Amino acid sequence: MKGSQRVSRLRELKKSGEKIASLTAYDASFARLLEKAGIDFVLVGDSLGMVLQGEADTLKVSMEDMIYHTRLVSRGLQQTLLVADMPCNSYTDSVQALNNARRLINEGGAHMVKLEGGSEILDQVKSLCQNGVAVCGHLGLQPQSVHKYGGYKVQGRNEEDAGRILADAIALEHAGVDMIVLECIPRLLAAKISVALSIPTIGIGAGVDCDGQILVMYDVIGLSGYIPKMANDFLQQGGSISTAVSNYITAVKNGTFPTSAQSFD
Repeated sequence: MKGSQRVSRLRELKKSGEKIASLTAYDASFARLLEKAGIDFVLVGDSLGMVLQGEADTLKVSMEDMIYHTRLVSRGLQQTLLVADMPCNSYTDSVQALNNARRLINEGGAHMVKLEGGSEILDQVKSLCQNGVAVCGHLGLQPQSVHKYGGYKVQGRNEEDAGRILADAIALEHAGVDMIVLECIPRLLAAKISVALSIPTIGIGAGVDCDGQILVMYDVIGLSGYIPKMANDFLQQGGSISTAVSNYITAVKNGTFPTSAQSFD
């Protein structure tokens, strides 16, 4: 299946009402396991800075780090859409964004790249899309801007911020993005954005009404050291890692994950 076909399949899932299940992966072994379980897409997240490298945030992850881990994951996938994060300071202008996105695709094997931000990155997004690069947006809590937010805090709780996030989501769709990750925003806002867009919304701490869900793989199997509010340790239910992944996918597909306990008001 070609990359464009993998991307269009996500739109088909949204249109049909079937939830989209995604997880992060950082190597070939986990990638193979996720594909076998039937995951809809895999994200090589810059979260690797925290869960693999032991950093307090994602800010020190480099392009070389992302290319290396994307290449490893690509070797474990045959049919599944592969999305890779653009790390901090790798898309400060349109030329840099395009050059680095092409590296993730050509050297890493990614089918799509993910960028954090809204109106401030529209020029970069438009340049990528006009040059045939599939793009995933990321709104709400943006880990690469954690110092700006003063920590990992829920975004969009007041009317002004909620309106800005909605406007950014619409602007990103108009600029050409193929889907948007919504992180740590109130579930009612996420539901409103999901209805307003024709492209899929993928939630993490954004409620069950998003078109799909994503989690850090290490949270799903309890390896992160703690379980964030928006996550769940599916390995606690017993069985193997592959069973935990299958249980996560089933829970996303049937709408039993996330619960209100894993969402924000």
